[in-house]
Amino acid sequence: MKLTLTQRLSIVFSALLLACCGASAWLQIRSSDLHDKVVIQGLSRDLAAHIARSASLMDAQGLRPDAVRQLFGELMVVNPSVEVYLLDSHGRIRGDDAPAGHVKREQVDLAPIRRFIAGDALPILGDDPRSTDGRKVFSAAPLRADGQTPSGYIYVVLLGEAHDALAERVDASSVLRTTLWYMALVALLGLLAGLMAFGLITRPLRRLSAAMLRFDANGEPDTQPQVPCSSSAGARDELAILETTFAQMAARIGEQWRALIRQDQQRRELLANISHDLRTPLTSLHGYLETLSLKADTLDETERKRYLAIAIAQSAKVGRLAQALFELARLEHADVQPAWEEFSLVDLLQDVFQKFELPAEARHIQLRAGVPRRLPTVCADLGMIERVLTNLLDNAIRHTPAEGTVRVDLAYRDDKVSVTVTDTGPGVPPNLRDGLFERPSGSGGTHRGGFGLLIVQRMLQLHHTQIRLIEHEGTGAIFCFELRASRGSSAAAA
Repeated sequence: MKLTLTQRLSIVFSALLLACCGASAWLQIRSSDLHDKVVIQGLSRDLAAHIARSASLMDAQGLRPDAVRQLFGELMVVNPSVEVYLLDSHGRIRGDDAPAGHVKREQVDLAPIRRFIAGDALPILGDDPRSTDGRKVFSAAPLRADGQTPSGYIYVVLLGEAHDALAERVDASSVLRTTLWYMALVALLGLLAGLMAFGLITRPLRRLSAAMLRFDANGEPDTQPQVPCSSSAGARDELAILETTFAQMAARIGEQWRALIRQDQQRRELLANISHDLRTPLTSLHGYLETLSLKADTLDETERKRYLAIAIAQSAKVGRLAQALFELARLEHADVQPAWEEFSLVDLLQDVFQKFELPAEARHIQLRAGVPRRLPTVCADLGMIERVLTNLLDNAIRHTPAEGTVRVDLAYRDDKVSVTVTDTGPGVPPNLRDGLFERPSGSGGTHRGGFGLLIVQRMLQLHHTQIRLIEHEGTGAIFCFELRASRGSSAAAA
C-alpha cells in the first residue's frame, strides 16, 4: 500500500509521540519514586539513633535479642511500614520481629550503613533482609558499649513488606488507571496537534503536487491551471521558495514550448516557401531548356537567344535563392559572430549606392541620401552592414514603381546612428506585417518579405539591434535600424 508523504509523516510522528509519552511516564514514575525515597529517608534519618538511645539493647554479655524483639514488635505496631533489625558488628542479623520464613538474608552489607552514618547524600539504598536481592531506603545507628567501637547496629527498613503490598494494590487500581488515562489524553492531544501542524505545513506541498500533476507545457495560456506562487512574505520558507521557483519554471517552460511550436510552424512555412520559390524558376528553366532541345532545328536565332536569356535568368534566380538559403543557414549557426571594426557609414552608403545606380536608372527610380554634416563612425561588422544595406535597397527598388524614389537617411542621437530606408512603393500589406522579419512570404512579386529581410534581421540581431517597420500614413514602406557609434567619434560629433 502506497502512502502519501503526509500519511508517512503522521505515522512516524505518532510512533515517536507514543515512545516519548512512554519514556516520559517512566521517567516521571522513576523521578517520583526517587523523590519519595529522599523525603522518607530524610524525615526518618534519626529514627534508628533514637531507638538506640531509648532502649537498653545491650548488657555486659552483649546484645539482648529478646529485648530487641520486644521493642521491634512495639515499633512495627506503631508504624507498620518500618522493619527493625539488630545487627552485630559484622552485619549479621541478631534480632528481628519478622514472621517465620520472611527473612531471606543472614547478613546485611555494612557499606551503605557506614555511608549513611557518615552523612552521604540521600537516597542511600541498603539490603532488604526480606528479599534475596532487593534494596530499600533505611535508617541506621551504631550500638556502642562504654564508648568503644560499634558492637552492633540498629537497622530500620523504612518501606517494608506492608508498604510494598499496599503500594501494589493502590498502583494496580486507581493510581495506575489515572496515570494511564493522563498519558492517553496527552498522547491524543499531542497527536491531534501534530496532525494539524503536519497538515498546515504540507498543504503548500500538496497544492504544488496537484499543480505539477495538472501542468501541461503544451497547453494554451488561458487553459493552463493556476500554478501556486507564494507571496514575498514567505520568501524564507523553503516550500514557498519551491512554489515560486516552480511557478517561474512552469511559465518559462510554457513560453519555450510555445516558442518551439511557433518555430516549427515557421520552419514548415519556410520549407513551403522554399519549395514554391524553387519550383517556379526550375519549372520555367526546365521548360525553356526542353523547348530548346526539342525545337532546336525549327527555332530561329532570335527565339533561341530569347529562350536562352530566360533560362539563364531563371538559373540566376535559383542561384540567388540558394545563396540566400546558405547565408541564412550560416547566420543561424551559433559560432557566427561579427568582426567588430570602426568605419564610416557615409562611405559605405556611397559604395552601396554605386551598385544600384544602373538598376535604379533602368527602372527610372531616383536614389537619394540624407546625411548630416557631422556623423560619427560606427562600430560593427563592415561586411554584414553592407549586406544589410544591399538587401534593404534591393527590396525597396524592386517594390518601387517607375518614377518613384528610394531614400536613405542617416541620423545621430543617443550615442547611436540610425539608418532609415524609405520608398514610394505600395507598402507592406497589414496581413504580412506580423512576422515580417521571422518568416518569408515570397521572394519577389508585389509582396514584401522574403529571405532578404530574414538575413537582415539575423545580421542585426548579431549586432544587438533589430530592423523595424515604421507605420505611417500614406504609401511606401519605412525600414529603420540603429548601430552603436564609436566612443571617440561620438564625443567629437557631440
